[in-house]
Amino acid sequence: MKDDLKKLKKEFEQALKDVADVVGLEQLEQRFFSRKSGELTQFMKGLKDLGTEMKKDMGQMANTVKSELEELLGQKREELQKKDMADVEVRESIDVTRPKLPQREAGHLHPLTHVLRDLEAVCQSMGFVIEDGPEIESDYYVYTALNFPEHHPARESMDTFYIHGHPDWTMRSHVSNMQVRLLKQYGAPLRAAYPGRSFRNEATDARHEHTFYQFEFLIVDKHITVAHMLGVIKEILKGVFKKDVAVRVRPKYYPFVEPGFNGEMTCFLCDGNGCRVCKHTGWLEIFGSGLMHPNVLRAAGLDPNEWSGLACGMGWDRIAMLKYGIEDVRHMHSGDMRFLQQF
Repeated sequence: MKDDLKKLKKEFEQALKDVADVVGLEQLEQRFFSRKSGELTQFMKGLKDLGTEMKKDMGQMANTVKSELEELLGQKREELQKKDMADVEVRESIDVTRPKLPQREAGHLHPLTHVLRDLEAVCQSMGFVIEDGPEIESDYYVYTALNFPEHHPARESMDTFYIHGHPDWTMRSHVSNMQVRLLKQYGAPLRAAYPGRSFRNEATDARHEHTFYQFEFLIVDKHITVAHMLGVIKEILKGVFKKDVAVRVRPKYYPFVEPGFNGEMTCFLCDGNGCRVCKHTGWLEIFGSGLMHPNVLRAAGLDPNEWSGLACGMGWDRIAMLKYGIEDVRHMHSGDMRFLQQF
């Protein structure tokens, strides 16, 4: 028993030398002094099986060894704590003789961020969930599930970016890929908004980019009408522009809605009087919308005789251009601090 106790003490002293930090010290303490499985604790529990005289002698010796080891443990802990404090002082020391460092230029929130926060806030106030989705998407969710015919022009490579070697995968050309995805995930009824980037293979100019931002929302419930659609659109635009906005819609074909509408709002640059930007009409195209096509509802596993829905997609970057009077969409991606500092 004495030899076992000496061996235990020697193992502790050797292990203590190898400890480099407080974490290692705590692990060593648990190894030898843990109430349930500590090696020294287990040794002392085994003394109960000895005879009276032997138990007394070994008990005194074990307690002496325990006190010595605990003292060594405390000394090591104090040593490591002092070392940590010294390291902190070195890291946090300040050289008062060093010249003043140049101040970094503070950043600004991007105008797209400002507009997105307004869009999400007004949608959430009306009970919408805000969702996000994949930018690399299957042809099924981008086109097939949305009732696009097999040979629709939008499917051609001159309009859509396809992933090389994977002809069924695309960079999504609109965020409408989320319609069927969300309905499959949540079912109906549902109110959801899903902003994000979209990608199209087109020439860039002052109002078009190959990478652009869309904010789309859908509502699926029973007895949804065009009146619901117009009411929600006006409320969203009011929340962004902080004033009532005049809106007009005209029929337009989109494969995934029936009927579909081209939506316009009063030109903020000329206040509806007509200018070069709005082509002297006083109106600017800002959204596409309509009541969800029965085939889209069927693709989501819903019965169009029971459920109806509406969907509306807005050019989120175009809304930012109108709100802040930005004349060229390419400024949005320039990374020029002179542009961002205006916001």
